[in-house]
Amino acid sequence: MNRPAVHRTVEAIWRIESAKLIAALTRMVRNVELAEDLAQDALVIALERWPESGIPDNPGAWLMTAAKRRAIDWMRRTKRRDDKYAEIARASESLAEDDKAGEEVGDDLLRLVFTTCHPALSREARVALTLRLLCGLTTEEIARSFLTSEATVAQRIVRAKKTLNAERSSFEISAGAELAERLSAVLEVVYLLFNEGYAATSGEHWVRPLLCQEALRLGRILAELAPREPEVHGLVALMEIQASRLRTRVGAQGEPILLLDQDRAQWDRLLIRRGLAALERCRKLGSPLGPYALQASIAACHAEAPTAEATNWIRIAALYEALSRATPSPVVELNRGVAVAMAFGPAYGLRIVDEIAGSPALRNYHLLPSVRGELLKKLGRYEEARAEFERAAAMTRNAREQELLRGRAAECDSRSSD
Repeated sequence: MNRPAVHRTVEAIWRIESAKLIAALTRMVRNVELAEDLAQDALVIALERWPESGIPDNPGAWLMTAAKRRAIDWMRRTKRRDDKYAEIARASESLAEDDKAGEEVGDDLLRLVFTTCHPALSREARVALTLRLLCGLTTEEIARSFLTSEATVAQRIVRAKKTLNAERSSFEISAGAELAERLSAVLEVVYLLFNEGYAATSGEHWVRPLLCQEALRLGRILAELAPREPEVHGLVALMEIQASRLRTRVGAQGEPILLLDQDRAQWDRLLIRRGLAALERCRKLGSPLGPYALQASIAACHAEAPTAEATNWIRIAALYEALSRATPSPVVELNRGVAVAMAFGPAYGLRIVDEIAGSPALRNYHLLPSVRGELLKKLGRYEEARAEFERAAAMTRNAREQELLRGRAAECDSRSSD
């Protein structure tokens, strides 16, 4: 394998393994910024060595071993307290390349989530740090999702790391009052992690299933830690049901397959049953349904319909109406427009979408022109639809999504020339 091909492979492995490395290293050195630096050191070593030696059989364990060695070297150089040397002894036991590092990864990742959700951090800082550390997004990719500059995001991440170090965060899973204080932020972080796996912001792949699996695992742990919190079960229900579709979201060549075109017989019925059970636990707690539970209820409508045609779109539109009252946002309204279009016709949906088209929050949101394109296409307004699909394709940074949108534009072009 030539050097450029190895580098591409290493980058792909890094996107999968980086969160685990940083979580494990943060547990060792108790410093998020240092942990990320040490993980990057391991990446540099891999980029230097693997083109000559080849990709290891277990590249994740190789990177973990290299990163732990760097951490141990750092602890020795700085002559940490005696208890740090005890950690060195324990860590040294796992330095063989067949290291099973990862047996505690689930807990380490959850500890990292609680760390990034420290109340001293603003919501924007928490989200940026999560996308960086847990989702492996670059500063440029995060800046696009925030609709802001790279410099702003970079400063936000640096300040967040320094704040965590200044606060001497314990890097432990919270309990009691502290758990309640951070729970909302933790749920949001897990939700972000899942969404990045379900619909990747950028790159060559439409989905990143491993991120979905990690988010789902963390959600299940949270449900055990906070069994009386309805929204924990609501989020778990949402993730279980959404995850049931993962194998049908892409075709044989990795191309995206949209919801209405998916083979529902291939949806994972076990995950659906688990999701519906979690939603029932949420409802039995007696509180009004929160945003995650409402989204789970919408997902349940799709899961319970044997075919796309049998979907109860009127109920979905009503649930989106409730969601828009619980968490008003242009994105929710955009989704409500889609549901209304399916329930009552594209003209009604387009009216809702056009009302929010000028929202600053949607200025660079590619799904706005994508949805408008679909509705215009259904109304036979092919020239306008083609322009919307082309605009959406230019805005997204996911290669697979660009292909899908350009294909939609080509369909409209052929229709308009008939």
